Amino acid sequence: MARAIKTFQQFKNALETNKELQEKFKTNPIDAVKEIDRENPLNHDKWIYRIIVIGLSIAILLALIGAIVLALAEKTNNTVLTIFTATASTAIGALAGLLVPAPQEN
Repeated sequence: MARAIKTFQQFKNALETNKELQEKFKTNPIDAVKEIDRENPLNHDKWIYRIIVIGLSIAILLALIGAIVLALAEKTNNTVLTIFTATASTAIGALAGLLVPAPQEN
């Protein structure tokens, strides 16, 4: 499959246009559907999300700790602090976007 199938309508369109999928579906429909589900690793691999959440959390902590250390040292300009703060804010936004459930298509 060229793109992930998320809805029944997409499955129906793929079944109508893809001859290989039609043959698989004729021989064994259950295995054909399972294969489509396996093609998207986000459906079954929970470690993808865990690794991303851990990486973003580490980025947030390092950026905030770096900003605090530099602010306490008072040997840096505000531009560096702004960069650290922006990095932490961006990572927080990415983490929030990842953890919010995706809207369902109608």
